[in-house]
Amino acid sequence: MSQKPSEFRLYGRAKGRPLRAGQQALLQDLLPRLAPERDEVIAHQGPVWLEIGFGGGEHLAWQAAQNPDVLCIGVEPFVNGVAKLLAQIEREGLENIRVLHGDARPFLADLPDCALSRLFILHPDPWPKKKHHKRRVISKNLLADAARVLRPGAEFRLASDIPDYIRWSLMQVERHNRQSFDFLWQAECRGDWLERPADWPQTRYEAKALREGRVPVYLSFLRR
Repeated sequence: MSQKPSEFRLYGRAKGRPLRAGQQALLQDLLPRLAPERDEVIAHQGPVWLEIGFGGGEHLAWQAAQNPDVLCIGVEPFVNGVAKLLAQIEREGLENIRVLHGDARPFLADLPDCALSRLFILHPDPWPKKKHHKRRVISKNLLADAARVLRPGAEFRLASDIPDYIRWSLMQVERHNRQSFDFLWQAECRGDWLERPADWPQTRYEAKALREGRVPVYLSFLRR
């Protein structure tokens, strides 16, 4: 997709441990073939789902395997996570995943209106220092982009195990809704945000949070 400017940027690590030869080969050979194209998004006959910051890719791969009619797109700046997902795609023969390594900003800017039926942002970097709050992915600019690209009735799923990040996210949604009431929080009781739905598989970051005694929170918003 073309690279259009936007105020939103996805921050995160670019690289971790050195990649193995097989991972390098996947990045060189497989990744270019899985690049999401605007025309494919428009032409796809079924739902299109997007995960921003997919980490190791286990959630996106699970969703693709369980929903073969869905075009599942993932954007991730961390090259080691991209390599892990590519290996799983090749190993399981998943044909309905598209992968973009890099910044979500130009991708979102290039998506047509009402293109997505679901958006996932699961356990994003909390950027705990106040001076870094501007780097948090949940922001007024992200929500404006999400409101444009999500079709009416689409679902926006967000998870975090950091209480301050959950408060921040709910405040950002509330502020957005003051200007345009686009997102309806789908919660009627406490269990709705403390119990992960059956079609919401655990990520490695959630498993780590549970091992370390933190409680994940699961938020679901309906695009009005």
